[in-house]
Amino acid sequence: MPPSSDSFLLRLRRADPDRYFCTLFAPAAQRDSLALLYLFNHELARAHEVASEPLLALIRLQWWREVVEGAERQHELATPLAAALRAGVFARDDLLALIEAREQETALLDADSFLAYARGTGGRLARIAGKWLGADSAVVEDLGTAYAVSGLLRATRLRPEDATPDETLAAQARALLAAQPPRPALAAALPAVFARRDLSRPYRARGLADRLAVLRAALTGRV
Repeated sequence: MPPSSDSFLLRLRRADPDRYFCTLFAPAAQRDSLALLYLFNHELARAHEVASEPLLALIRLQWWREVVEGAERQHELATPLAAALRAGVFARDDLLALIEAREQETALLDADSFLAYARGTGGRLARIAGKWLGADSAVVEDLGTAYAVSGLLRATRLRPEDATPDETLAAQARALLAAQPPRPALAAALPAVFARRDLSRPYRARGLADRLAVLRAALTGRV
């Protein structure tokens, strides 16, 4: 698909710096569509963050559902997303699954539902990205799930209602980091490098050492 006049990559750099940096290691011809996918995910994630009550968040998610289902919308992200769907860059069912997962954000009752939410959001996103890059991989989904858990643990807003200890959740996420992704989908799996670091120590702001760790993973093919 043709790039937008305002590069998706530049927007992604502001919206999601981790995935922006990892996207730079994807083939050049696929980066813009990958950034578009991640920007769509960012809009879904913001639904609950910016809404003053759950119903308003669901209304925002429904708007995006209608876009994915084919509604015509003049919007800086919805319009190119619709074009990508028509071109077969992404599958409608995959993007609808991301929306459905976000709709469950208020139902994180225990560790199982918390991890299911992480898998349905970050895990599914990574798998869709991997498919676009050339490899539909359950390993990439696991790695994306671990990255999602690490992000949720940094966000004080979301926790299981049964007060499962953070360390229990972190241990389950670390177990998902054992396998290595297929090389074609490596850029989709690289956020797991950040997760591995975040889950093994108290969270620190991103720095040069983190970016060097991602660079090393990109060169070796091992996250």
